[in-house]
Amino acid sequence: MTRLAQSVQTTTTLLRGADLAGYQAVTDLLTETTARRTMDLSDLSPTEQAELIAARSQQLQPSAATLAERVAKAAAEDRMFIAKFGIDPTGSEVHLGHSVPMMLLSRFQRMGHQVVFIVGDVTATIGDPSGRSDERPELTDEDIARNLATYKDQVTPFFDFSHAQFRYNGDWLRDVKLPQIIEILAKIPVSMPLQREDFRKRLEAGQGLSMAELIYSVVMALDSVEIKSDLEVGGIDQFLNMQMGRKVMEISGQTPEIVAATSLIEGSDGTGAKMSKSLGNYVPVAAPAGEIFGKLMSVPDRLVEPYFRALSEWTDAELTVVIERLEAGTLHPMDLKKILAGEVTAAIHGVDAAMKAREEFTARFSKRTFSDVADLPVVADLDVPVTEIVKGLGFARSNGDVRRVAEQHGLRIVVETDGGQEQTTLTPDDARESLATVLAGIDTTAGKAFLKVGRKLAKIAG
Repeated sequence: MTRLAQSVQTTTTLLRGADLAGYQAVTDLLTETTARRTMDLSDLSPTEQAELIAARSQQLQPSAATLAERVAKAAAEDRMFIAKFGIDPTGSEVHLGHSVPMMLLSRFQRMGHQVVFIVGDVTATIGDPSGRSDERPELTDEDIARNLATYKDQVTPFFDFSHAQFRYNGDWLRDVKLPQIIEILAKIPVSMPLQREDFRKRLEAGQGLSMAELIYSVVMALDSVEIKSDLEVGGIDQFLNMQMGRKVMEISGQTPEIVAATSLIEGSDGTGAKMSKSLGNYVPVAAPAGEIFGKLMSVPDRLVEPYFRALSEWTDAELTVVIERLEAGTLHPMDLKKILAGEVTAAIHGVDAAMKAREEFTARFSKRTFSDVADLPVVADLDVPVTEIVKGLGFARSNGDVRRVAEQHGLRIVVETDGGQEQTTLTPDDARESLATVLAGIDTTAGKAFLKVGRKLAKIAG
């Protein structure tokens, strides 16, 4: 069994049976999944590597099978498989959206491949036109150096720069001769860069589009030619730029690189717009632990699953388990969101800081008062087995349903007082006893008692 499979087995056991609202279970879970971010993945087969990358790529071109073949071929030729990532340091503040392709790159590095991190000190002077409605302001060499230094510091939690090969594309682009550029451009139809919707919109609106922007992707593609890239990683907004990389490599007589494009994550405000500093819907990676945790707790519930896919090392199998528990009512969406917030906070600040942020958030925002909930069903006959009460309330359809809820720690007696809540988790054996018998072992004299079944709630008379 691979190291990753062993880790998934450990977390799956936790996710299926643990009380995921409990401090210790969440601490154990975050400890395991955070350690996975630096896990050696070199024991994965080429097919397993390709599947892991494909699972977190919005586009993998040509295919996962081709990626597996290229990895195996590199090993057979006793050479390093080269994975490329390019960054134009045009900004200084990094948010979680920027970290998504970096995490994919980290996996390639931990699989034992050669990661080449290309700093676009020349291409940054043009500025990537992707998604822009106007030309970027010109940057000085000092601006580029300052932005790069800041960027490296901020994304270090997501990527091990100490083991990456660093290249500056000025080292070769400044030596490119005009005949070489003309020879390449002559084989690229103008229609190819004009496939870009952002370019078409700018032209239709009568806005400027410089020749430098038009050939930006061609110039960037020369980076892949220079290092003989096997694969390039980037956000889906870079997909057309990376497609040009494949085209220019083919023109240059090389095997076109594979392209792995990651999704752009939606901003924390839930409006549907991508995470962006200009829109204010971003989570800065340099923020304190409490701020990161709180911002993630503010995202809509529908974003929790895609955020897990983009920002964590969780596998689809693990996500399936928690989704099943959500549907069964044995895991509250708020508890899953707290795990997500802890997952990302732990990646940047460590598990201890994440758990402290969780405690502080809970103390400030998560006090629940069941007594204020109107129209709750009331359990009056306490001499009936808990299983029958749960079915009678319509909270479960069968004894087996009740047993599964109990096994997943979703069956509880909650006693609420002015000082807070005391919860007692019932076992499957407890569920077969009468409610009166169960309550005999619980002090209910100081407050009001409730029966909680997953996310469903009933008041206990008395």
